[in-house]
Amino acid sequence: MKISVYNQEGEEVGKQELNPAIFDIKIKPEVIHQVVVAQMANARQVLAHTKTRGEVRGGGKKPWKQKGTGRARAGTIRSPLWKGGGIVFGPTKERNFSQKINKKVKKKALFMTLTDKVKSNLMIILDKFFLKEGKTKEFLKVLNNLDKLFPLINKKSQKKNILIAIESKNENLVRATKNVSGIETIRADCLNVIDLLKYKYFLIAQKGIEKIEETYLKSNSNK
Repeated sequence: MKISVYNQEGEEVGKQELNPAIFDIKIKPEVIHQVVVAQMANARQVLAHTKTRGEVRGGGKKPWKQKGTGRARAGTIRSPLWKGGGIVFGPTKERNFSQKINKKVKKKALFMTLTDKVKSNLMIILDKFFLKEGKTKEFLKVLNNLDKLFPLINKKSQKKNILIAIESKNENLVRATKNVSGIETIRADCLNVIDLLKYKYFLIAQKGIEKIEETYLKSNSNK
């Protein structure tokens, strides 16, 4: 399985052979959905918290004596029955929304998503991604060069939607893309299903492809 490789000027410079174990597997939407739900649940922050009668401030003194007043017995003004008292069944910070997902299933879902990018012609491979000064203007020039070759990425779209995978630390590229709306950079060894689905187009250098194979097939080769 081979796809074209281009340089930053938008010229075809060769072909890249893709490992079918990653970029050409059977796609099962239910597996991808399972992983997406688990990833979102594990990233969920528990913010809502209501105080119980033991957490509400005050109420240490018995409001009136037990007998002889004609009123109902009361031990604290922070009872859930009172205004300003504790909440009985409200949300608390002790809730746990995390879900366990099998590592093999998670990896398969990632491969399925990458396969879909390739088969949908949404993955673009460059021979290298190099910016001298790390300026936004320099980065946009590269995108304009790619516009001429790929109608999927064009200036007329309301918002660019591209995920760029880098094989190693690239401060210039990260700095140049910060001010560009709809552009996100990620390490090739830290890919995840949600980011690949969130961004329509996937831009990566040849060394990034090697990094993906090295990272995600390493465990299989050791067995």
